[in-house]
Amino acid sequence: MKSSFLFSSGTNNTRLDFAILILRFSAAGSMFYSHGLGKFQKLFSGESIQFIDPFGIGMSATFGLVIFAEFVCSAFVFFGLFTRFALIPLVINMGYIFFVYHKSHDFGDKEMALLFLSIFVALLLTGPGKHSFDRMILRRKNTV
Repeated sequence: MKSSFLFSSGTNNTRLDFAILILRFSAAGSMFYSHGLGKFQKLFSGESIQFIDPFGIGMSATFGLVIFAEFVCSAFVFFGLFTRFALIPLVINMGYIFFVYHKSHDFGDKEMALLFLSIFVALLLTGPGKHSFDRMILRRKNTV
């Protein structure tokens, strides 16, 4: 007897690729819109940049690296383009925010960073899935 979908412990590639697509769209889209876009707009607003400088490279340089991760890399992840490379700065950024910046805060203050970190690590391990530009590029390379 065939087990039903809800009671099955397995999955198939179609469901897995769709789940990865949902994770990419929700996490990268949220990071881009809620975090990266505001920082990107602030960069060109003419306001003075006040930002943490944990590595001693300057507030502007640190701010630029964070914008690169949260704006540029999250856009790449959203579209599934250079996905694993784009996830590395996002994982580092969320790891720093969770383990260092929010270290002494209550769990509720750092919960979102942990969720983003978990999703980005999972995507780093799984890859972009079937519905991505990475897959389209790989297919074209294999056919030439």
